[in-house]
Amino acid sequence: MAKVFAIANQKGGVGKTTTAVNLGAALTLHRQRVLLIDLDPQTNATSSLGFDKTRIHPSIYEAIINERPLQEIIRRTAHPGLDLAPSAPDLAGAEVELVALFDRERRLRRALDPLRSSYDLVLIDCPPSLGLLTVNALTAADGVIVPVQCEYLPLEGLSLLMRTIELVRHHLNNGLEVAGLIMTMYDARTNLARQVVEEVRRHFPERCFHTLVPRSVRLSEAPSYGETILTYAPHSAGAIAYQMLAEEFLQRVQVQPELQGG
Repeated sequence: MAKVFAIANQKGGVGKTTTAVNLGAALTLHRQRVLLIDLDPQTNATSSLGFDKTRIHPSIYEAIINERPLQEIIRRTAHPGLDLAPSAPDLAGAEVELVALFDRERRLRRALDPLRSSYDLVLIDCPPSLGLLTVNALTAADGVIVPVQCEYLPLEGLSLLMRTIELVRHHLNNGLEVAGLIMTMYDARTNLARQVVEEVRRHFPERCFHTLVPRSVRLSEAPSYGETILTYAPHSAGAIAYQMLAEEFLQRVQVQPELQGG
């Protein structure tokens, strides 16, 4: 039965999509069957994996709004073991449409439940907001992965996100846990980056991943070629970091890679 993780932070530009795509790809190296759900109307995870967002139909929009079976929208990617439930621009209107729908916070959970036995892990790339799409992801998830950019302003929003997670846990999903905080865009040359890492680790000592994802030109370039960092620049610092993160992630969530997959 798949474990489901929402990759969430209401602050944009902190590395959610980069983490979702590259962590998902790195996990397949450990024989994990991974489903990546692109829940962001910006469709960046979809395009990062080489799909044309203007030609995607059906998409996750149909699964959430029209209750189309999720199996019908899933696409195989170039990475064996990594499947994608793509996003499309139509998803931009879903926040408004969800307001009037029955059980609006649990639409994604209901769509995902029949497929949980088909995967080892499900990663949900959330939009940069705390609206109904993100609430759907948190309600469907077992855990939350929080990318935190190593700068001051992203640090300020952490308390708001933690309050939202607590509200979802209390009202909608009592099994929801914070799986870990990932420090992204780390530049060891700056005092600020080191200070932010120290501050986050001081406040969340048990929740921070040890792996630091570096600021990297290669990581920024890879999506424009429709590739993950593992195929675009497999020996780069970014690729090495996400492979290390995948190993740490599997240990943290108590998945045994050698016993998974098939």
